[in-house]
Amino acid sequence: QVQLVESGGGLVQPGGSLRLSCAASKSIRSTNTMAWYRQAPGKQREWVASVDPFGVTNYADSMKGRFTMSRDNANNTMYLQIISLKSEDTAVYYCHIPRFNSWGQGIQVTVSS
Repeated sequence: QVQLVESGGGLVQPGGSLRLSCAASKSIRSTNTMAWYRQAPGKQREWVASVDPFGVTNYADSMKGRFTMSRDNANNTMYLQIISLKSEDTAVYYCHIPRFNSWGQGIQVTVSS
C-alpha cells in the first residue's frame, strides 16, 4: 500500500495560482499512472489529469490550458500547477495511484476574493 499526502492548498484570489503537491510514502518509479481528481461542493468527484511513468500527461478537456501536472520520481512526488484560478475551481483535490488504489486525504482549494 502507498500512502499519499497532499499539500499546497488554501484560499486563493480569483486569477491567482497555486501548486499542489502529493508525496508518496514509497518509490513511485514503477507506478503505471498517477492522477489528480477534484470534488466540488455538491458535485461528484471528477478526474483532472494523469501522468504516466514517462511523464506523458493527459487532462480533462475543461482543465486544458490552466492545469499542469508533473511528477518527480526521485522524490516520490507529483504536482498540479493551476493558474488563472476561478471560483469554479473551488474543490477538494485528491491525488490517486490506480495501481495501488491509493488516495490522498484530499486538500481544500478555495478561490474567493
